[in-house]
Amino acid sequence: MLKKRIIVCLDVKDGRTTKGVKFVDNVDIGDPVEMAAEYYRQGVDELVFYDIMASARDRGPTLDLISRVASTVFIPFCVGGGISTVEDIRNTILAGAEKVSLNSPAVRNPALIGEGAAIFGAQCIVLGMDAKRDPAMKSGYRVYVNGGRVATELDALEWAMKAESLGAGEIVLNSIDADGTRAGYEIPLTRMIAENVGIPVVASGGAGTTEHMAEVLTVGKADAALIASMVHSGDYTVGSIKERLSSLGVPMRIPAK
Repeated sequence: MLKKRIIVCLDVKDGRTTKGVKFVDNVDIGDPVEMAAEYYRQGVDELVFYDIMASARDRGPTLDLISRVASTVFIPFCVGGGISTVEDIRNTILAGAEKVSLNSPAVRNPALIGEGAAIFGAQCIVLGMDAKRDPAMKSGYRVYVNGGRVATELDALEWAMKAESLGAGEIVLNSIDADGTRAGYEIPLTRMIAENVGIPVVASGGAGTTEHMAEVLTVGKADAALIASMVHSGDYTVGSIKERLSSLGVPMRIPAK
């Protein structure tokens, strides 16, 4: 059985890790390089690093910070925020990232997904999607851009399927409704996307307990669970989460002690 992955997300603003609730009221919680090193020591499977203001400020990725994080960890490392051209993708990978997450720029220019996949391989191209409940949409969920600030006319399911057809190798699916609430993942959204695409789906937004994670990895059919608040708060370590999930029957990659 394929192992499920635990991914820690570092939202970065002005060079510092930040955390908010439903994309607002962000507070500074530490240095991203130090935090990345700590989660690597704890046995996290992957890291995701989002520059949450890059697209809104219309600037590229922070290559120096990416390089510093990449030199600290030796696991897959995905970077998102401000990556809007093939050159941005190339520079981000050269700085040390294994994957890039395309969110707002992919909505504005869907061809970027295919161009990136053709040059660097589909495994390097991740669709980042921020979705919010909206009964006006066919799937019940609307896609948002610019860090969840701007609504689009895209339906979440249709956009996920289109991104896969364009060459995306993975989808990080974030629920704006659940983000930072620690009240559980948006299971219907995650399951709907996972059942309709053939690429891995990473569930994001809402993790508060290991039971929430177990639910989204089984009932929600996610391939990986992205967490932030759970570990940033110090309530859990990556190791304690993996041991608990394993005891709940979720296949985990647990490092030898």
